[in-house]
Amino acid sequence: MKTDRDRIYSSEGNGSFRPKDFKSIGDNVVFEGGVLIFHPENIIIGRNVYIGHNSILKGYYKNEMIIDDHTWIGQGCYFHSAGGIRIGKAVGIGPMVKIITSVHETKNMALPILYHNLVFNEVRIGNGCDIGIGAIIMPGVEIGDGAMIGAGAVVTQNIPPYCIAIGVPAKVIKQR
Repeated sequence: MKTDRDRIYSSEGNGSFRPKDFKSIGDNVVFEGGVLIFHPENIIIGRNVYIGHNSILKGYYKNEMIIDDHTWIGQGCYFHSAGGIRIGKAVGIGPMVKIITSVHETKNMALPILYHNLVFNEVRIGNGCDIGIGAIIMPGVEIGDGAMIGAGAVVTQNIPPYCIAIGVPAKVIKQR
């Protein structure tokens, strides 16, 4: 069995995939050109999902990425689901959005950060959310149903349902 250390030095392939490789995939899923998928066996995609050009869905050998029905993912997005990602129904995700679910712990600063263990935290995005172009969602964040995240925001903490959050770090400016 491979350890985390072994996986650092091994390739995860070239990102090519077939629909049968997924844990589950619904009808009418569109993958535009240049989409790369890693570890599709841990990715569940619902019905009527669009994934834009040159996006990368980086599944992981543990935890799942779940993208529910009627979700639109813009071009050039990068989702890394080491800690798990759950995206609700009818979510709009703008181009170049990044979702990150792991970070290196930094207990011993004498070591290069690359050698530190990974800490995993799931990201959850509720139903009906809108994530603006270029936003970054950090590990452990939950975005409530119907929330809007502004373009370029860096979301480091939970966002309540039906709120608008903008900025770096993202702050709630309005409840809808």
